[in-house]
Amino acid sequence: MATKFSQYRKVAPALVEQRSAPRHPILVSRASVRKQGDTPAEATLRDLSVYGCRLACATGHDQGERLWLRLHGSLPIAATVVWNDGGHIGCRFDAPIERSLMRALTLVIC
Repeated sequence: MATKFSQYRKVAPALVEQRSAPRHPILVSRASVRKQGDTPAEATLRDLSVYGCRLACATGHDQGERLWLRLHGSLPIAATVVWNDGGHIGCRFDAPIERSLMRALTLVIC
């Protein structure tokens, strides 16, 4: 039952995973990010799914911006910035990446 004081209480957002594929953590992987017509900037790949990734990069990128990514020496991958929190950006690939690239980036041999 609600009281008159509960209307002022902060409620944390629900933790609902809305991704269509699970993200896999990446230990260390260099990547490059490039806007159309710009020179590539270095970035670090933090996690990856077939449909998108999270990158740590020093250059600023706005939500909705189109980028070209190179992951682990791959061919350029077209992506769109979905979110930006200052130091990290979340990107959605225009087309799912190849399984061989996904396997090469997430395979860890102990």
